[in-house]
Parts: sequence; C-alpha cells; structure tokens
Amino acid sequence: MSARLALVDCNNFYVSCERVFDPTLEGRPVVVLSNNDGCVVARSPEVKALRVPMGKPWYQLQDLARQHNIMALSSNYTLYADMSNRVMTILAGLAPRQEVYSIDECFLDLQGVPGEATRHGQTMRTTLHRLLGLPVCVGIGSTKTLAKLANHVAKKNPHYGGVFDFSCFSASEQTRLLGGIDVAEVWGVGPRTAEKLAFLGIRSVLDLQRTRPETLRKGFSILHKRMIAELNGQACLQLAEVTPPRRQIVSSRSFGMRVLERDDLLEAVTMHAALAGEKLRRQGSVAGALGVFMHTNPFRVQDPQYSGHLTLPLHPATDDTLCLARVARRGVTRLFRSGFAYHKAGVMLMELQERRQTTGTLFESRAEQTRSRALMEIMDAVNRQMGRGTLRVLGEGLEQRWRARANRRSPRYTTCLDELPIANA
Repeated sequence: MSARLALVDCNNFYVSCERVFDPTLEGRPVVVLSNNDGCVVARSPEVKALRVPMGKPWYQLQDLARQHNIMALSSNYTLYADMSNRVMTILAGLAPRQEVYSIDECFLDLQGVPGEATRHGQTMRTTLHRLLGLPVCVGIGSTKTLAKLANHVAKKNPHYGGVFDFSCFSASEQTRLLGGIDVAEVWGVGPRTAEKLAFLGIRSVLDLQRTRPETLRKGFSILHKRMIAELNGQACLQLAEVTPPRRQIVSSRSFGMRVLERDDLLEAVTMHAALAGEKLRRQGSVAGALGVFMHTNPFRVQDPQYSGHLTLPLHPATDDTLCLARVARRGVTRLFRSGFAYHKAGVMLMELQERRQTTGTLFESRAEQTRSRALMEIMDAVNRQMGRGTLRVLGEGLEQRWRARANRRSPRYTTCLDELPIANA
C-alpha cells in the first residue's frame, strides 16, 4: 500500500482566529498588521479579492480602506500561538503520526487510519470547526510535495469541499489538473527558481513532473531534483515527528518610537534576553555565545545612520535569564552611540547545545547551579500559569515606553484572565 500523507492548513489563520471571537468580522474585509502596525501580514478573502498584496504598508491603504470599510487589527501573536497549539493537539489525535510544519499547518500520516482518506479529511475539517471555529483545507497525496499541492487545489477549488486527494482521480484527470497549475505553486519553488524553470520551458506543474532530473543541472540544487521525484510519487522527504532544536535563537522587535536614550535600549535588550532564555530552556538547550545588535531606521535617509553588532562568549554555557541579561546589557553599553535614533534592537543566542550533554567547569559552584536551575523553573512555571511577564527581570523596565505599537490589538481571549471573552445571556 502506498503512503498516504495529509497536509492540513488553516485558512487565513490570523484573520480566522480574530473572527472566532468577533463574529462581526465575518464577511468583512480584514487585515492583520505587523509589529508597530506597519505592514499587512494576513488578509481575509475579501481583502485578497481587492488585490491587496502581502507586506503592503498600511498607510498606503488608507483610501482603499475607507472605500471598502477594511478593518485593520494589530497582530495578536499570543492568541494565534495558543489557537495553533489547540489545532495541533486535536489533529495529533486524528492520525498516528504528525509533523508540525508551521503555526498553521501540519503533515499527518494516514497509514493505518480506517476508512476513505477523503472522508477522514472531512472529519478533520468538521472537528476543528466544531471545537475551535477555524476553517481548514486538507490535501492528501503519496508524498509531502503532492500533499502540499493537493492542499493548494483544495483551497482554490471550493467544489472539492475543502479536501482534495490525488488518488481519487485518474491519470488523465491528474494530467489535466497539473497542466493548469503554475510551477510556482510547487512546494520549494520560489520566484527566482520559477524564472529559471520558465527559461527552460517549464511553466506548469505538469512540465516539472515530466522533466528529467538530469536536465536541472547548473543553477539548481539536489532539492529541486527531489521535487521531480516527489511529484511522481517517490517519497524523498520523510515525516519528522520531532522538531529538531534550533541552532540559533533570535529575539528582536522594532520600537514603537524613536529611541534616543541608552536606558531604553538596556530595557529592550534585557527583555529580549529574557524571551530568548525562555525559548532556550523550552528546548532543553544552553547557549555558548550571545550576540547583541541595534540599528537606526535605514528608511529614514534624512537621519544619521548607525548599525552595531557584538558577540560575547558565555563561560560556562548557560540558560539562566539573569546571566543572559547581564551579558546582553554589557553588550549594549559597548555598542551604544549617542546622537542616533534607534529603530530596532535584539539578542541572538548561538553555539547551542543540549543541556544534558554539557559538562561543568572547574570554577562552577554546584550550589549556584542548583539555585539557578530552581529559580528558572519557578519563573517559567509562574509565567506559564499566570502569563508571560508575571515574573520578570527588573531590568526590563516597568513602563517600557519603547514597546511596539499595537493600538488595534484584540484581547488575548484564551491566555489572559483579564481579557477573557464575556458572554451576555
């Protein structure tokens, strides 16, 4: 029996999460904006119909927004992450194996699942809509690339009912279908690759499927050749049930105002060090080096420009937020230059390794290690239960005037007690 893989993808995920808790947004053109309410990062189908591209600056859409009553919302990543966790938990119970691919999509192995794959795909859709109110589409194929492509077909063709399975169609029907899909829709084919393929006369998915791998030589990688095999039903990409730990962890964000003072930079970088430390402990790693960076706004050409980056060693490697914050602040002190309006700053953790594989140094105190581990465990436990920032480093500041603008953010309905939705009977 050939493999059966499903790619489940939430439709317009950020916008759909907002609509779950605010039904007045249904049928209305909605966009979700990036940090500082700058650019469009998510669009409802109604906005897509207006041909608003991803990444369009919001200030350039003011006339169109007034004309079509477009609703703009600040990104609410706390809400989206929690809804994503709920989606993935539900889907994990509907298949024996799962690979979480991104915040809004995952691969599922349907081998051993009783019944017809298409019907099981419909079960996934109805279950997620009933429990979470989120719309999804399901693509089913014998390889990851085909499953991803099948999901695209399901989204673009509503008459399939949100589920498309390549195995349900004859070879001639598949040929007709693939001949009408642009090669740029293949998983892993970016704009530049699509241009190079078009130069070779490969413009549709069918063209690529029928291409001999040896044709793709100069300018193409082994991954592009594997695409051809995957499109022909030969699995080259295996399901990864365990997400590999990150090799680097970055925490940064643009400021909500022009930052001129060193104290504001110290607060921001301390906060990013704390966020990076949480991620580091979550994956069971320690960092051997920490990078600090800051820069002005390159788009404000009328302003003096400055960009600084510094990497500092961590001896011994650590996951202790207090240590990370101390080193990060040292980096800010060395990098800061007065007379500049800073636009963004952040922290990068490098030389990551598993905590359990690290060995101590001659000068480390076992008592200090135990105290550090206990303190971090308590901090993480409290913040998980009560919300991020309940316990934090004082150096993060109290007012945080520099935080990114989010004047249009919806409540954190599922994770903050003060912002729980209210039902009026």
